[in-house]
Amino acid sequence: MTPSPFWPAGLPWTLDRPKRSVFANLQASATRTPERVAIVFYGLELSYAGLLSRVETLAAFLQHGCGVRAGDRVLLDMQNSPQFIVAYYAILRADAVVVPVNPMNLTEELRYFAEDSGASVALIGSELQERFTPLLGEPLQHVIVARYADELSGDRPFRVPPVVAESEGVATIDGFIAWGEAMAESGKPSAERTGADDLCVMPYTSGTTGKPKACMHTHDAVNHTAFAQAVWYGYDQPETVLTAFMPLFHVAGMQASLNGGIASGVTMVVMARWDRDLIPLLFERYGVTFWSAAPTMIVDVLASPDFTDRAFRKLRVLTGGGASMPAAVANELLTRFGLRFCEGYGLSETISATHINPVDRPKPQCLGIPIFETVSRIIDPETLAELPAGEIGEIIVAGPQIMRGYWKRPDADKEVFIERDGLRFLRTGDLGYVDEEGYYFIVDRLKRMVSVSGFKVWPAECEAILYRHPAVQECCVIAAPDAYRGETVKAYIVKRPGADPAFDGKALMAWARTVMAPYKAPRLVEFVEALPRSGSSKIDWRRLQEAEWAKT
Repeated sequence: MTPSPFWPAGLPWTLDRPKRSVFANLQASATRTPERVAIVFYGLELSYAGLLSRVETLAAFLQHGCGVRAGDRVLLDMQNSPQFIVAYYAILRADAVVVPVNPMNLTEELRYFAEDSGASVALIGSELQERFTPLLGEPLQHVIVARYADELSGDRPFRVPPVVAESEGVATIDGFIAWGEAMAESGKPSAERTGADDLCVMPYTSGTTGKPKACMHTHDAVNHTAFAQAVWYGYDQPETVLTAFMPLFHVAGMQASLNGGIASGVTMVVMARWDRDLIPLLFERYGVTFWSAAPTMIVDVLASPDFTDRAFRKLRVLTGGGASMPAAVANELLTRFGLRFCEGYGLSETISATHINPVDRPKPQCLGIPIFETVSRIIDPETLAELPAGEIGEIIVAGPQIMRGYWKRPDADKEVFIERDGLRFLRTGDLGYVDEEGYYFIVDRLKRMVSVSGFKVWPAECEAILYRHPAVQECCVIAAPDAYRGETVKAYIVKRPGADPAFDGKALMAWARTVMAPYKAPRLVEFVEALPRSGSSKIDWRRLQEAEWAKT
């Protein structure tokens, strides 16, 4: 295949990545530089040798104490923390498959993930125990609970978020296994059996049916985008210091920071909860060179009263995706710091990046160009015919990072995969175009998706939950513009006859936050007498969404 004419100088199109398990990357880094700091966490500095030792211990407990066997799926539900990283790699070391879960999910959502994936073991943060209590015994047999503060000493040079500080005195509820008990394991894990083509991780993504689907990714696919980003951004160098501020359960943070960082053997600065005022202190103390950030994070930091230009003195690469960088902020970064925001594009189905802007020639509001060994095209979503440059159609992608398929969803696989020219392409569901220079741009979504600070929210799923409320007769959920989050969830509601007249938007939003993750819950509610209908009598969500965006 021929790459873009603006392919990064000096990089081959074929990625030279090892054909091995993702855990083997940690083993290789720990062997190569055992004393190098792997994780920084509010003052804690954990070496690669120390990280590997913890991983081996926990893997042994998963096998001997929880009965985890090769190919088993294991839930991982924690904030960004050393325990998350240890748990992630311990699951892999035990020859099992990581099922990463958003800590904002509530009990019934968690039940679905456990039952659908077939997981009987989970590793969680202590703040989530009450949500998991109803799941003990069935479907989960073993739940290991970590207290984040246990990794910290009494001397804490940085402000610690409540989710970490408050975990210090939390006792493990009966039926759960304390992290300390698991880490007291004296045995050794059995010899690793996992190969490059075995399943590695199954992140969940939602579809227009509203039922989340797990994306099956092999170790080779995970290694592809981990090594690809390290090479593309040039952080496969010993002096590199990465941020791990984006959620590690999400494929963006998982690949750019966690797996890319460990594969490269560099230092990761981990933050459990976003705190803009810590950025100057962390960046200056540790000399951060690579920052993967949502545009909202960058806007936050530049507005912080404690921010000084010294914080960015070693920063070489600033990248992100999920939402476009405002042009004014991009211009400030360039003129003030000489930094070009380098946007990328990827999906849960592609275990992160398929497109990235060249670091030395990025375009604003642009997805970039296809990365190593990746082919992308624009097609007519109805006829599937390929479209020329400049014409808008659906973005399709083929490459080593494409998922094997959806877990137990062969019908869904048929909808998203197409074959052409001997390649297996994934239909992304995103509408965009490619320009004359081979750069890709997104203009709309073929599917109904709301992107809240990069988190995907599916209206059909939200609507199904809202219909449970006794006062709701009809509803329609759309994406509304939000200056901070990019988009937010808005619900149009038709009240049921006889509903309490005092029932208002605040009451509905408060109720919604008790039955769905906060980022999914509507932040805007508008009551209407009737919802618009299409010619086939379906609720016309497009008309509502277009009207909402037209207001701005």
